[in-house]
Amino acid sequence: MADSTARIEQFKKMAEADPGNELGHFSLGRAYADAGQHKDAVMSLERAIEINPNIAKAYQLMGTSLLAEGLRDPAIARLTQGIKIADARGEMLPRNEMIQMLKDLGAAVPEIKQAAEVNQPVGTGEVLCKRCGQVNPKLSEPPFNSDFGRAIFASTCTKCWREAIGMGTKVINELRLPLSDPQAQKVWDQHIREFLNL
Repeated sequence: MADSTARIEQFKKMAEADPGNELGHFSLGRAYADAGQHKDAVMSLERAIEINPNIAKAYQLMGTSLLAEGLRDPAIARLTQGIKIADARGEMLPRNEMIQMLKDLGAAVPEIKQAAEVNQPVGTGEVLCKRCGQVNPKLSEPPFNSDFGRAIFASTCTKCWREAIGMGTKVINELRLPLSDPQAQKVWDQHIREFLNL
């Protein structure tokens, strides 16, 4: 509990210091949700979506927190929005998880484009990317000598990895992460994992 309280305080400071920082609000919302403070999570995630309506994972987390608060209809509305955004952006993992949440609720699932990921042949030097759902050129080698690096190598195309590096730089700058701190490294890893749908 002390760890989650520390995380909440860290992200609260970041969100307050820079009210336009979408990552600060998103991270604060996730920390609140992890701590079971769902009403606060909804408010922070709502702010993150106001700043950047394309954060598919924020809709998924908000749907979970709204359900925890007993707010079924608003949860369905947010999950439906999130599925459309995740689908348009090629973010298969959050899209599929939100679809399953709607099905579990007995709610209608919005129409989505047919996933092109089925039955695509993967050639030498290519990978079926978990982020974009397409077969594209793979990295020449794992970016890190770790299980995480090997997972990226096995499941991420070169283009999406370049985008992840850009997003990772933004995470470091906006969340002011000192990567010499193991806790900060975990925060960075988590953002990259979610960005790449790993």
